[in-house]
Amino acid sequence: MKYLLIAFQFLTILSFRAAGEIKDKDYGKSLAYFPVVGMVIGIILSAIALRCGFLPKQVLAAVVLIFSVFFTGALHLDGFADTCDGFYGVRPKEEILRIMRDARAGVMAVIGVALLLLLKFSLISSMPKNILWRSLIMMCCLSRWAQAGSCLLPYSRNEGKAELFIKYARKKDIIIGGVFAIIVSCVLFGLKGALIFFVSLVPALLFIRCAKSKINGMTGDTIGAINEITEASALFSVFILGLPR
Repeated sequence: MKYLLIAFQFLTILSFRAAGEIKDKDYGKSLAYFPVVGMVIGIILSAIALRCGFLPKQVLAAVVLIFSVFFTGALHLDGFADTCDGFYGVRPKEEILRIMRDARAGVMAVIGVALLLLLKFSLISSMPKNILWRSLIMMCCLSRWAQAGSCLLPYSRNEGKAELFIKYARKKDIIIGGVFAIIVSCVLFGLKGALIFFVSLVPALLFIRCAKSKINGMTGDTIGAINEITEASALFSVFILGLPR
């Protein structure tokens, strides 16, 4: 239970106090529970989507997006914005990390966030309502597992919020979380869910390759960016592969 509460603290605005002393290695063990937290977030969003199903599709999409940002405190979106600023252009690693830590949002951050939200809005508003609730659960579960998986890379800074997750990440916990995420995908979309699962990860893997080349690893910002990229990719994959033909 302690590891699950740590995952909730890091991934949502919910602040649970874990019983007992939290050791540094506990942060690494909590990675196995990232997709569980994602599933819970997805269930909440799907419940909102079903409850507000009487709304026009565009309004419903906006409501879902607002609540998805609210439950995470815009943490992942902020990381995506900082990553857009830092990764744009050709710069040395130190300059990229400095830009990503700057509290001011640059032009690329604004453009990146606007395009990302536009893509998510378009996909959600175009999704049939009987598919949307399943897509939201899978999207949140898969994207949080992608975050956990990215923690297997080296940490690019000397210190930061994500340092302990990366330092104590274990392949065993990542595999457990991955199996859980695949099962959730298959429960929601049948055997096609496995295909959607792997296709959704392609952009995340390409981004990880980019991060390795630019900053030799990951930071809290790039982990947040992984979440946003995978969410959009999961929705797009469902739209292409999961809709009835």
